[in-house]
Amino acid sequence: MIALVAGATRGTGRGIAIQLGAIGATVYCTGRTTREQRSEMNRSETIEETAELVTAAGGKGIPVQVDHLDSGQVKALVERIDREQGRLDVLVNDIWGGDPLFEWDSPIWEHDLDNGLRLLRLAIDTHMITSHHALKLLIRNPGGLVVEVTDGTTDFNATRYRVSPYYDLAKVSVNRLAFGQAQDLAKHGCTAVAITPGFLRSESMLEHFGVTEENWREGATKEPSWAVSETPAYVGRAVAAIAQDPDKQRWNGKSVDSGALAKVYGFTDADGSRPDVWRFITEVQERGKDVSPDDYR
Repeated sequence: MIALVAGATRGTGRGIAIQLGAIGATVYCTGRTTREQRSEMNRSETIEETAELVTAAGGKGIPVQVDHLDSGQVKALVERIDREQGRLDVLVNDIWGGDPLFEWDSPIWEHDLDNGLRLLRLAIDTHMITSHHALKLLIRNPGGLVVEVTDGTTDFNATRYRVSPYYDLAKVSVNRLAFGQAQDLAKHGCTAVAITPGFLRSESMLEHFGVTEENWREGATKEPSWAVSETPAYVGRAVAAIAQDPDKQRWNGKSVDSGALAKVYGFTDADGSRPDVWRFITEVQERGKDVSPDDYR
């Protein structure tokens, strides 16, 4: 299996890349941050680290520095994959980089305009540019898979305002992008699906709660839903499960989450649990239930 995980530097992208490696895939791990150069995120995680983790998991990780807003760089990347592998079986569009740009609960007239528009370019344009170039290679063979990574399923986001006008539009658009690509890919025997992780214990979120993966539960004193959080491995296993599914086309155009997919495919998170934070939030917000987070793990 040949995979491209666009936006594999950290968090969800890294988790997906590693789990694809665990099923033996060759994974091109792209992002802007290398050991020699940092992106505007200014974090320490690098694409080289991700590639090494992919290889350690049993696959072959190949780091490639790419700015996915640069069409020329993406075109060159796909040409390289074609030259070296002759095929592409899985494309994961996980490019984001918008965390420093959005403002919580800020109306559109108060939100910084340049930051908001930059966020939309990073969240939407990058995915469209990457698909434009990569899908020409992916559709050569039936069974190809495109995964659009977002925050919240279509159903969940439809009735909830997500953070700010820019963030809300970005996350809703990525779900719709998967739906749109599905219409074209079906003609070639390929599949597009939108996947959202739950409350992710990413590197930045662990820092935000002042915890590590070893004592992460202490963060639930600040936010109860953190008790239903998950590691990046969980959504990674979700993608790996679909990638190996001979009937993956049943997901074409769908918007799904890691917790729901765990029930279908039977995988667990790294600790053996099956967190389902979206169902937990729905039970609390919509049904007003007094529920224990432990019942959703």
